[in-house]
Formats: sequence, structure tokens, C-alpha cells
Amino acid sequence: MANIYNCDPSELIEKSSEELKKLESIKAPDWALFVKTGMHKERPPLKNDWWYVRTASVLRQIYRFGPIGVSKLRTKYGGKKNRGVKKSHFYKASGSIIRKIIQQLEKEEFVKKDLKSVHKGRSITSKGKKFLDDIAKTISKAEVKVEKKEPEVKTEAKEKPQEAKPETKKETTPVKKETPKKDEKQMQKEVPKTQ
Repeated sequence: MANIYNCDPSELIEKSSEELKKLESIKAPDWALFVKTGMHKERPPLKNDWWYVRTASVLRQIYRFGPIGVSKLRTKYGGKKNRGVKKSHFYKASGSIIRKIIQQLEKEEFVKKDLKSVHKGRSITSKGKKFLDDIAKTISKAEVKVEKKEPEVKTEAKEKPQEAKPETKKETTPVKKETPKKDEKQMQKEVPKTQ
């Protein structure tokens, strides 16, 4: 059975963000166009649909590591801040963005609060698992179809008889044999002495 571990994570996040756009409860707030995703960033995200991509990524992280809280997710999405001449430091990502995303996922019933286990935080529900696993199945089916096409092309190439190519004679240049260099002592022996 295909699940999120059997497919490419970036493809899974991209496809699931497209599916999340169709849901009514998950919407980017008005301030999402102007805000940075953390203190370590210099500019806001360039993509206009970054909210849905981050939502899909958070949902995948909760699936993998849940139950997980906002603080751990802030650390996962954090990064180094360029402080010029001074040493760079790690800063966590924005907690407000992650909190709002988790609240929207709770409204859609993809995640729930888990207070009973050792680690407290949000864990994925069966609805959220099904949502991600269904997308992973479609991705893995697409990969299987691509893999099946490649061997067919190779077998067709083998079935065709290859025409005999006339061999062309290559002109070879004779290799000059180098005569060994004689030492000065040998040269003196060979030269007759004249008096």
C-alpha cells in the first residue's frame, strides 16, 4: 500500500497544496501577502500560494512526527539569520503562522490535540491520513506508469535488426622509433681521436 514514505516529498506537498486550495476552511489571511515566515528571513515569500504549501508541509510533518507541538514545528521551519559581519544565529520560524495553520487543519478535522501520550501536541486523524495517503497513491501510480514505458522502448530497439555498417579503414601513420640517447661517455668512445 502506498503511503507518504513511498513517494517524493516535494511532489506530495505540491499535489496536496493544490487539493487544500479546494477546501473552504483553509484560507490564507489578508496579512499573508506582507508577512515574513520567520525572523531569519529577509523578505516575504515570493509565491502567492505559499500559505497552502506551508499547510501541506505542516500536515506532512504532523503525520511523520506527531504528536508534535508548535514549538518543535517552529524549530523545523527556522533557519540561520545573516547578521552581516557578526556570526549568524539560528532563529525559530513564526509561531503565529504555524498556530493559524494548525487551527485551520483542526477545523477541517485533519489533526487533533493529543494529550494522552508522552509527547503532547497535535497528531493526525484518520481523515488526515487518508487525505495524504490518497495523494501518495496517485503519485506512486504515475511513477509506475513512467517506469513501465521505459522498458517497452528498449525492447522495440532490440527487435529491429541493425544494418551492417561498412567498415572504414583508418589511415595509420607510421610511428617513429626513438633512438636511445647516448651518454657523453659513449660519444667520446665512438669519436676517434685525431692528433
